[in-house]
Amino acid sequence: MPPLTAGRRAAVTVALSLAVFMNVLDLSIANVAIPTIAGELGVSADSGTWVITSFAVCAAIMMPLTGWLARTFGELRTFVFCTAAFTLASLLCGLAVDLPMLIVARALQGLVSGPMIPLSQSLLLANCPDDRKNQALSLLLMVTVAAPVLGPILGGWITDNWAWEWVFYVNVPIGIVSTLGVAWLLRGRETPIARSRMDKVGIALLALGIGCLQVMLDRGKDLDWFGSSMIITLTVIAVVALAFFVAWELTAKNPAVDLRLFKRRNFTVATIALCLGFAIYFGNIVLLPLWLQTQQGYTATWAGIATAPVGVLPILLAPLLGRYMSRFDLRWWGTLSFVSFGLTSFLFAGLNTDVPFDRIAWSRLAQGIGLVCFFPPLLAILISGLPPNRIASATGLANALRTLAGSFATSITTTWWDRREALHQANLTENITSFHPAARGAVEQLNQLGLSGDRSFAAIEQTLVQQAYMLATNELFWLWGWMLLAFIPMIWLARPPFASRGRVVAE
Repeated sequence: MPPLTAGRRAAVTVALSLAVFMNVLDLSIANVAIPTIAGELGVSADSGTWVITSFAVCAAIMMPLTGWLARTFGELRTFVFCTAAFTLASLLCGLAVDLPMLIVARALQGLVSGPMIPLSQSLLLANCPDDRKNQALSLLLMVTVAAPVLGPILGGWITDNWAWEWVFYVNVPIGIVSTLGVAWLLRGRETPIARSRMDKVGIALLALGIGCLQVMLDRGKDLDWFGSSMIITLTVIAVVALAFFVAWELTAKNPAVDLRLFKRRNFTVATIALCLGFAIYFGNIVLLPLWLQTQQGYTATWAGIATAPVGVLPILLAPLLGRYMSRFDLRWWGTLSFVSFGLTSFLFAGLNTDVPFDRIAWSRLAQGIGLVCFFPPLLAILISGLPPNRIASATGLANALRTLAGSFATSITTTWWDRREALHQANLTENITSFHPAARGAVEQLNQLGLSGDRSFAAIEQTLVQQAYMLATNELFWLWGWMLLAFIPMIWLARPPFASRGRVVAE
């Protein structure tokens, strides 16, 4: 098959990137619109969170099945179908007249979104020459970084100025261009198809285990974790189902998920590093805007603007990384990423409640150095030594585990943050009474400002709560910083050469 021309390769990269952008954007753009959606559909905000949960559960189930779908139907055909179906599901989300209809449409979105990112990576690698693979992959992964940053800002602006339906309608033109573009540009380049018997048992166990695990993670904090019988039941079912799933897949003749990939050292090392690093990065994405909005008085839009600079350097430096990445050992790039993430975590650990906007923005800008060096090198290590027909399986499985790591990070971060705040608040208020000299001095100052009686003590309590959350935030960033530095030796367990069989990824 003749190679694509430079212009056609560039167009393919853009078309695939649009699909990835639409997919990743949808994870975060709808979050800020949930209160508005819940209000207009006449349901509680708690019920509205199922709009997010239904999408996340279905996407997490389908990602590991990417390899089986690609082998059975072809990578190109599967990608085009999923992108077209995602576009249609986005339209249905906007047309929803009640919550059940919206949840069903979001579940459909999740089902077809799972294979989109792994297949976009596999298709891009399959249609680029060896000396352009890293550059194309870096550009594609740059979109993965930019979309979560833009999502909350765009979602807030659309909700405030238009209507919540446009949070979903915005996907329609992007999806149409991506679907038609990929189908036309890669026509006649379908991957080999190998019909095999459907692993119904494996798929059922995967759906049950991942579904229960994702719901448990999404709902755990609201239901007081293991104080809830529902969470305990979901956890037991998830553990049992996933244990049987692993045993079944390792012995099945035609497994739905290729768990034998973990026999490969580089795949295992890179997947673990990818999951651990992404979990901490995702914890950052969750914690920082949450702290800014709940404790610092930022609106959702301004919290998004303050955290957005993390995407600037990846956008600017991704082309250079792709060009020069192969000139250095990929493990050094991974080390640079974790060092940068660790040091910027220490920067955030030094924040206080009087921190100005520009310091937050500059710190997030610096964090972009770690981000630009994170995804492309680790993915290159992950697929090194793999033949082309196993890359879709590898990227699908790794992305599924990365998604679950993000879910774990969200649950652990918010729970830890609230519990540490409660501990610090108890310590701070332990000796504060109306007879405490510092408290009396503060009350006198507040009286001079026009606050008296219970109002002055309420103001002091609010300040103590703000300081307690600040201490909890600092603790998390200190913890993340040391964890990131401790993970660095693990990256060096990978072994060169970092090349996929028959096609060089990095020398």
